[in-house]
This record gives sequence, structure tokens and C-alpha cells, in this order.
Amino acid sequence: MSVGLIALLDDVAFMVRTAAASLDDVAGQAARAGTKAAGVVIDDAAVTPRYVVGFAAERELSIVGKIALGSMRNKLLILLPGALALSAFAPWSITPLLMLGGAYLCYEGAEKVVEAVFTHHGPAGEDEDQGGAGGDQAREDRRVASAIKTDFILSAEIMAITLAALPEGSFWMRAAVLALVAIGITVGVYGVVALIVKADDAGLALARSTARPPLGSLIRGLGRGVVRGMPILLQILSVIGTAAMIWVGGGILMHGLEGYGIAAPAHVAHEAAQGAASFVPVAKGFVEWLVTAAVSGVIGMVVGLLMIPLTSFVLAPTWNALKGLRHRPA
Repeated sequence: MSVGLIALLDDVAFMVRTAAASLDDVAGQAARAGTKAAGVVIDDAAVTPRYVVGFAAERELSIVGKIALGSMRNKLLILLPGALALSAFAPWSITPLLMLGGAYLCYEGAEKVVEAVFTHHGPAGEDEDQGGAGGDQAREDRRVASAIKTDFILSAEIMAITLAALPEGSFWMRAAVLALVAIGITVGVYGVVALIVKADDAGLALARSTARPPLGSLIRGLGRGVVRGMPILLQILSVIGTAAMIWVGGGILMHGLEGYGIAAPAHVAHEAAQGAASFVPVAKGFVEWLVTAAVSGVIGMVVGLLMIPLTSFVLAPTWNALKGLRHRPA
């Protein structure tokens, strides 16, 4: 009996060690794959705060929560199984789908730039929200839907980069790594976004501190600085977010074209980045990223500007006509 019990305990211990090793392997692969998507993650964090600008303070966390929930749903229920299925059955389709999403990002970013330049009504994208029908709730719903739609494209890029960085392994191992990356990145991104949009409330609380001098004076001064600086920071993040959509979209298109043998844009970006970095060896990596992002941004802006008339005068009328045919009574 004792020998059998010892053997059973030994088997249990072996299973625990195996499970622990598997979990450690999943965590390690998730960390390595997640770092490769860091650029898109930063862009995602920069894009989101602009969707909260213009709402009452008590609605900010609720809006961020709705966007985060939509992002998590996109990643776990649509993108994760879709990425696994496409990689298994139609790997050829991943690149064109990503390029289609990249073109959409270019269009949305370029449209906001055009609106900001020619309408002179503050941050891009706010005017149509404020002028829309349905009140604050409808405006909030439109803003959340727009944020989730943009997040879907960025999340697709994150999941694709993660999948490409994974070594060959079992289906369930790859699924577990993708799920862990999806959850970790979503919590991280929207946790940071929540901190950013509520920083002014924290600054206000500090500015009202009743602590005695000299510490109290420092705390109140810090709070006033935060309160005054947050609108500027949010405006800067709004600009960065729009730029991020353009350079991420342009980068997706550039790398997609390279995969189809059209390597000239990527080659130009690489040579320009290498040349610029040679002049600043201390910040070689940053300069290479900056130049590559600039070239991607130029490509993205050109594509986005070309898509604006295409969307306005061809795709939108065609889509409206199709909807009219679908709803026409028999």
C-alpha cells in the first residue's frame, strides 16, 4: 500500500512539475513575443486617450472600461481564433488582411489631419461628435464604437506580430501564449490610459491638500502643475495618436509590399534609417526607429489622402446603394 501511495505521489509531483514548466514556457514565450509588438502597443496607448476628451470626468473611466472590454472581446473572441485558423488553413491571407487594415488606419488618420487643417474646430474627430444627434449618450456610443474599431486594427497587428514571433509548437501552446499576450497587453494599455485620463483628478486632489508647509506647499504646487499640464498632455497625445495611426498603417503596407517582392519602400526606409543613425551613434536605435516611422508616415499619409476621395465618391455611394437594394421591399 505504501509503495503504491509513494508511486502515486511521485506521479502527481511529476505532473505538477510538467505543468509548472509548461506555464513557465508559456509566460516566457508571451513575454518575448509581446516585446516585439511593443511599438504597436505604445501606439495603441497613444491613440486611445483622445476618444475620452470632451466628456464629463465621471464618465471617463466608464468610457475607458467600455473600450477595454471591446478590445478584449476583439482579441480573445475574434482575432485569436481567427489568427490560429488562418495560420493553419490559409496563411497566405494574413498579409493582405493586415494590409487592408493598414490602409484603413491610413485613411482614418489622414481624414483627421485634413479635418484639423481645414475645419479649424479643435481636435480632429470632435466636431462630428458634438454635432451629431442623440445627445451625450449617443455621442459617447459613437466615440466608443470608433475607438473599438481602431483598436481592432491595432490589435490585429499585435496578434499577427505575436504569432509570427512564436516558435513552432502545439496548437494549445500557441493559443495559450496568444491569450496571455492579449490579456496582458489589454490590461496594461488601458490601465495606463485610465491613469492618464484621471491624472487631472489626482492633481486636483493634491492641489486641495491641507498638509502644512513646507511639504503641503510642494504637494499643492505639484497638484496645480498636473491640473494645468494635463490638457496640454492630452492634446499632445491626440496628435501622437493620429500620427500613430498613419505611421503604423504605412508600416503595415510597407512590410506587406516587401512580402510581395516590392521591396523599394522598405529598402529606402532601411537605408535612410541606417544613414541617419550613423550620425548619432549614441541614440542609434531611437534614430533608426524615428526615421523608419517618418518614412512609414509619408507612405501612410499618401495612401490615406488617396483613399479619402475613393471612399467619399466611390465606396460610400456603392455601399449606400447596396443597403438601399437590401432594404427595398419585394
